Amino acid sequence: MTAFTGAWNYPTRVLVGPGRIADLPAACDQAGIRRPLLVTDPGLKDSAILARALDFLKSAGREVAVFADVKGNPTNANVEAGVAAYRAAGADGVIAFGGGSGLDVGKLVALMVGQSRPIWDFEDVGDWWTRADADKIAPIVAVPTTAGTGSEVGRAAVVTNEETHEKKIIFHPKLLPAVVISDPELTVGLPPKLTAWTGFDALAHCLEAFSAPGFHPMADGIAVNGARLVKIYLPRAVADGTDIEARANMLAAASMGAAAFQKGLGAIHSMSHPIGALYDTHHGLTNGVVMPYVFVANRPAIEERFGHLARSFEIAGGFDGFIDWVLRFRRELHVPHSLGELGVGEDRIDELAEKAERDPSTGGNPLPFKAADFARLFRAAIRGDLDAARS
Repeated sequence: MTAFTGAWNYPTRVLVGPGRIADLPAACDQAGIRRPLLVTDPGLKDSAILARALDFLKSAGREVAVFADVKGNPTNANVEAGVAAYRAAGADGVIAFGGGSGLDVGKLVALMVGQSRPIWDFEDVGDWWTRADADKIAPIVAVPTTAGTGSEVGRAAVVTNEETHEKKIIFHPKLLPAVVISDPELTVGLPPKLTAWTGFDALAHCLEAFSAPGFHPMADGIAVNGARLVKIYLPRAVADGTDIEARANMLAAASMGAAAFQKGLGAIHSMSHPIGALYDTHHGLTNGVVMPYVFVANRPAIEERFGHLARSFEIAGGFDGFIDWVLRFRRELHVPHSLGELGVGEDRIDELAEKAERDPSTGGNPLPFKAADFARLFRAAIRGDLDAARS
């Protein structure tokens, strides 16, 4: 047994280590799934790692159907098509397989297959989750193939409303998968660029959870160590995709970020969500671009906390030193400095700012940002002017 093989029971059952995909049939047994619908994305549909997973299922006598009509920024139409595929297959549970898009759509298919209300009725607002018929939510097994979103250990999923072009967070406690297979071998083939981008999603989750106001020492501890793992292991995973130790630790960091952000997220995600909905940008990449602008804007509320964080990371210079490290880290991993480099223009700043103010992540930001604050941040990030982001 390697140092990064084992099983955890927090926040759900997680089977960790190289080769653990062989335990997929047993994981389905534990979840009570006999006829799974495997939900994934088009890029994985014909992949060797999916074929291996299907072989294990079929060898164990499982009848499994595959649904792969999932966009990188998933929409309600993807969920509706997945529900139709679930019913056509006579499935009794979902295997959510892939990166954030496959995991989120898989979880939402499991939610919606038994509901009579529209998906938007279950948005993460107040107690809206209680509107769902919990007894009709299908069981879920999650298999992440990227180290970023941490959706495999989350109770929520993100989906774009095609009519309003807004990303919505859908929440229910039973969206937490019953079992997770965290096998670093499944991430080995991820290209360096996507490895970096998804890694910045994990880093954003950890650092925003740490920034969020409120007393939650457990989330803070998980967030700090998750960010530390990203600092150490993301460059290694990008440089050598076959580095199993780095891949395993990045999977752990992604799950830690998602566990930590139960404390809250913030303006990084408030900005990234509408950009992804309107410009179809990669979520982790967008998080990485806007990250330093948000930290600089939040400085009055987070300077002391980030000073402590810098010391624990052996970064000199307190808050300023930490921001300098973020900028160097981005350059090292070829993340652009401006939203303009992603094709985001100033012509839609007002629309972006209004959507960002309404985003549920805004409630967790250390400072109370309004549309005017977001407009200033979007303009600064589009132009690549970090000084203009300062409060």
